[in-house]
Amino acid sequence: MTDTPIRLLLADDHPVVRAGLRAVLETEPGIEVAAEAATAEEAVARAAAGDIDVVLMDLQFGGGMNGAEATAAIAARPEAPRVLIVTTYDSDADTLPAIEAGATGYLLKDAPPEDLAEAVRTAAAGRTALAPAVADRLMNRLRTPGSTLTRRETEVLALVADGLSNQAVGHRLHLTEGTVKSHLARVYAKLGVDSRTAAVAAATSLGLIRR
Repeated sequence: MTDTPIRLLLADDHPVVRAGLRAVLETEPGIEVAAEAATAEEAVARAAAGDIDVVLMDLQFGGGMNGAEATAAIAARPEAPRVLIVTTYDSDADTLPAIEAGATGYLLKDAPPEDLAEAVRTAAAGRTALAPAVADRLMNRLRTPGSTLTRRETEVLALVADGLSNQAVGHRLHLTEGTVKSHLARVYAKLGVDSRTAAVAAATSLGLIRR
């Protein structure tokens, strides 16, 4: 058993959140907060320095790269640190891109301090640490694959929920208007609805998109 502490990088654009995480984790034996980052880009650069074991990554930053994109950039490097998402968001629209990007764990900011410390140790050991609500949602997706939306369908529906037309959605995602309509048709079939409004309402109530 080594005495070397687990070195952390805290990546969050809110100084108060970083201070809170630091306060909780620095009291834990064998855990050391080595660095902080206020932007996702800064987190990617700092993680590449090679002396970080676990990155605690928020999902939403004020602008530029988001947490899932930063996770993918960090995870793509050899000998990369583990990335543990710590966020307030638990919808499929948030969890799935982050996990697909290579996050080792996904925790919510309201988790008890002991759960946070345990998740850090679990992630450092290379094992998966998931908040119960996130684990339940992923299990439900695996059990009922026919009713779950693909990542692209989720992106399309989230933009529709923001009030964008099919043409505007296509422009934003670099898709033809026909492709957007095809995605929406599949969404309607999966959710058992026949309109944009009903699709948004159903997906929101199921936690598939965040409003």
